[in-house]
Amino acid sequence: MNKLFSRANVPEFLQNRRLRGIAIMTAVLAILGIVLSFLLNWIFGIVILVLIGVATLVTFNTMAEIGSDTTQYISDLSFRIQQGEQEALIRMPPGVMILGDSDQIEWVNPYLQDFFGDTDILNRELEEVDPELAKLVADVEPKTMTTVKWRDYRFTLYIQPDFHTLYLYDITHYELIQEQYDDEKIAIGQVFLDNYDEVTQSMTDQDISNLRNYVTNELSAWVQQFDMYLKQLDDDHYFILAYAKSLTAIETDKFKILDTIRESTSKQNFPLTLSMGIAYGDANLNKLADQAQSNLDLALGRGGDQVVVKAADQEARYYGGKTNPMEKRTRVRARMISQALQELMNESDQVFVQGHSQPDMDSLGACLGIRRIAKMNNKTCWIVLDKETVHSDVQRLLDNLKDYPDIEAAIISPKEALEKANDQSMLLMVDHSKPSISISADLYHRLENRVMIIDHHRRGEEFPENPLLVYIEPYASSTCELITEMFEYQSQEAEPINKLEATAMLTGIFVDTKHFSLRTGTRTFDAASYLRSAGADAIELQQYMKENVDNYLQRNHLIEMVEFVNEDMALITGEEDQTYDPVTAAQAADDLLNMSGVDASFVVTRRADGRVGISARSLGVINVQLTMEAMGGGGHLSNAATQIPDKTVAEVKQQLIDILNHTPQPEEATT
Repeated sequence: MNKLFSRANVPEFLQNRRLRGIAIMTAVLAILGIVLSFLLNWIFGIVILVLIGVATLVTFNTMAEIGSDTTQYISDLSFRIQQGEQEALIRMPPGVMILGDSDQIEWVNPYLQDFFGDTDILNRELEEVDPELAKLVADVEPKTMTTVKWRDYRFTLYIQPDFHTLYLYDITHYELIQEQYDDEKIAIGQVFLDNYDEVTQSMTDQDISNLRNYVTNELSAWVQQFDMYLKQLDDDHYFILAYAKSLTAIETDKFKILDTIRESTSKQNFPLTLSMGIAYGDANLNKLADQAQSNLDLALGRGGDQVVVKAADQEARYYGGKTNPMEKRTRVRARMISQALQELMNESDQVFVQGHSQPDMDSLGACLGIRRIAKMNNKTCWIVLDKETVHSDVQRLLDNLKDYPDIEAAIISPKEALEKANDQSMLLMVDHSKPSISISADLYHRLENRVMIIDHHRRGEEFPENPLLVYIEPYASSTCELITEMFEYQSQEAEPINKLEATAMLTGIFVDTKHFSLRTGTRTFDAASYLRSAGADAIELQQYMKENVDNYLQRNHLIEMVEFVNEDMALITGEEDQTYDPVTAAQAADDLLNMSGVDASFVVTRRADGRVGISARSLGVINVQLTMEAMGGGGHLSNAATQIPDKTVAEVKQQLIDILNHTPQPEEATT
C-alpha cells in the first residue's frame, strides 16, 4: 500500500502541493456526499458512488494529461534556453577567451577566433600569438570595464581573474559615433592684429589697403585649408568658427600662420603680428564666446604674437610667443589709465598697495609711486610690506625712511592691513598679477572685487577674476616706468614726488633693465629723465645697489659651479644643504650672460623658505618664460623664475634639464 501511494507512483500533477490540497478537499466532499446518499437511500447512494467514481477517473486522466503537457513544455523550454546560452557563448559578438595558469590559450569562441584567421592558437601563450592583445590584458585592471583599441577596433575589455577568462565586447560603432560627435563640437576664436594701429600710422592709404588685403587673404587661405569659417569684424579684428577636429589639426600645425604673416610683413618693413584666443568644449555658445575673448586677453597680456587655446576649467595651451613684445603703449593710454586710477581712488575710502613676496626695488618703488599718486588725490594709502622678508637693498631703503616719517607710518604689516580693510577699500597689485605670490594673499581675498593691477610681466593663467582695472604692458622695462608716466597727468598743485621716492623708482628701473642694457625703449629713458629731474640721487642709487661681502662671495661661489646644457645654456646648481638669497641667485644668472656663447642661464638653489627656486635669464634668443611656465612659474621672455616646494635641488635640476632637452621650437606649444 505504501509502495502504491509512494511519490513515484503519484501522478505528477499531484506532486504539486496546491493541487494535492485541492484533490484532498474534493475527495473529502465526495465521501461526505456518498455517505449522505446511502443514509437517504441505498440505491441513490450506489448511483452517486458510480457517478463520483466516473468523474474522479475522468478528472485524474485530464489532470494527468495537463501535467504531462506542462512537463513537456518546461523540458522543451529548458532545452531551448540551454541551447541559446551555448549559441550566445559561441556565436554572438562578445569574444571570449579562456587562459591557463601560464597564460596559454585553452579556448576561444568562434567570434574571437575570426580575428586570428586560420592560425592555430590553442595551447600557445597569448604573448606569442598576439603581443598587442597580451599587453592590453596586462595593463587592464581585472574586473573593470575598460575601453581599448585592438586591430583598428574598439572593445570593452573585461577580465575575470577567478576563471582566467577575458571578454571583448565590440563597441566600434558606438565609439565612431562618439568620435564624430567630439569632432563636430564647436570652437570659437578671436583673431587680433597686435600692432595694426602703430604699423599703419605712417603708411599711405594704398599701402594700408594692400596690407589689409594681404592679411585677409592669408587668413582666408589658412581657414580654408583647415575647413574653418572666417569673418572680419574690424580692420584689426577677425572672428573664426571651427569644429574641434579642425582645431586639433591647426594645433598639430602649430599655428604657422603667425610666422607666415610676421615674416612676410617684416620683409616689407611693416612687421605685423597676430594674437588669437580660441575656446572649445562648451555647448553654450555665449560662454564659448566669453572664453574666447578671455583667451585673447590672456594672449595680449602675455605680449601678443601668440595663441591661447583653452577650455573652461582646463589648463591653457600656448603657441608662439617667441618674439619680444613690440611697443604698443601710447601716452594717450597712459593718460586714460591715470585718469581711471584717479576715479577709482576717489570712489574708495582708502587705498592699499602691495607688491610680490620677496619684494625687489621695482616692487617697492612702484608701491611708493602709487602712495604718492594717492596723496596727490587726497587719499590715504597703505603700503603692505613684510619687513621680515626683505632683501638688503630694500632694507637700506627702509633704513632711510627715518627722515620721511609720513612714508614710514604708511608702511604696515599684512596683519594690520587686514584689520584696516573694509568693503570701500581698494587694493593695487603692482609688479605682479598672480594673487598667490602677493605679499598678503589674505588681503587680496578680502578685497578681490576691488582690485587694480599694474604690471610689466607677461600675464599668466592665474589672474584675478574681477579686476576693476588692468594695466599690463609686457614690453615695459619695469612697473616703476609705467607709474612714472602717470605723474604727468596728476594735479600740478599737489605735492610732487620727493627725492627718496624718485630715487627708489629710478633704482627699480635700473635693476630691472640691468643697468639700462635690457628691455629699454625711449619711454624708459623718458621716465628715468623725469625721475632724475624730480630729485633722484644717483649716488644714493648706487648705495641701494651695493651688496654685502657675504652675498658677493656667495655669488662668486655659485658661478664657480657652472655647467653647460646644450652648449648655449649655462646651469648652476647650489648645494642641497645650503640656502641662498634669491637676489644673489638672480645676480649670478645675470653674470652668466656675460660669458661668451651663453644665450640663457639658469640658477637652481634652495631658498630660506624651503622651496627650490630657479632664476632664469636670456639674451632674447631663448624664451626662458616658457620654460619657467612649464615648471609653474613665469616672467618675461628674457627674465623669468619659479619656486617649487617639496622637492630636492637635484630633482628640480633634473626636471629642468629634461625640459631644456625638449625645449619647444618657436611654433610649438607649452602648457
